[in-house]
Amino acid sequence: MDLGLSGKRFAVTGGTRGIGRAVVEGLLAEGAAVAFCARTPEAVAESEVELAVDGARVFGAAVDVGDPAALANWVGSAADSLGGLDGVVANVSALAIPESVENWRTSFDVDLMGTVGLVDAALPHLMTPAGGSIVTISSVSGREIDFAAGPYGTMKAAIIHYTQGLAYKLAAQGVRANTVSPGNTYFPGGVWSSIEENDPALFATALGLNPTGRMATPEEVANAVVFLSSPRAGFITGTNLLVDGALTRGVQL
Repeated sequence: MDLGLSGKRFAVTGGTRGIGRAVVEGLLAEGAAVAFCARTPEAVAESEVELAVDGARVFGAAVDVGDPAALANWVGSAADSLGGLDGVVANVSALAIPESVENWRTSFDVDLMGTVGLVDAALPHLMTPAGGSIVTISSVSGREIDFAAGPYGTMKAAIIHYTQGLAYKLAAQGVRANTVSPGNTYFPGGVWSSIEENDPALFATALGLNPTGRMATPEEVANAVVFLSSPRAGFITGTNLLVDGALTRGVQL
């Protein structure tokens, strides 16, 4: 299926590794142009070189999404570099799981307000006759209570609520807003790779909860993001799409 993304323009936060990197790769493979950011300058520079192949239009920048001014400036620069924006993907998370005052604040600033800041800065560019797309990345921890039920799970739940509110408010303007909620996603250097090495009991428990017997790959999650970002999902807005291999058991009414 041709997703109709050739020539479309996207801004993706957290685009150097894991799900974010796979989203950038997926959009580029469909012919889109992508601006991405991450916090580490070296990782951004390396990723930009790796991604800029076969004529791909890709622009990387080092940005802390917890800094509202820096985030807004980057969105403006991304729109200038790409000649506009057709969609954004809010992917960054602080992964601040243990409950502490610092983690609550960091999760609020990065996970929630980083998402809000991206959308606020991008909306003027998305209000076009062709319509725009917003995809936010939440988590199964935002839908069910699990070991990450503190700052991380709470902010991920807030992202789902925020996104569905956007969908309702922006539908008449042709802007779609959807959430993708991944289950446990494994990749080298990722959080589950670290847990596998440092807390094998927790890793075994998490793996055992999934009836597929495995965790997701970043590419499997990114496929959902790319589809929801495309014109082929033109009548899908306000959804929270679980990509979890039947990990969650609650009925979503």
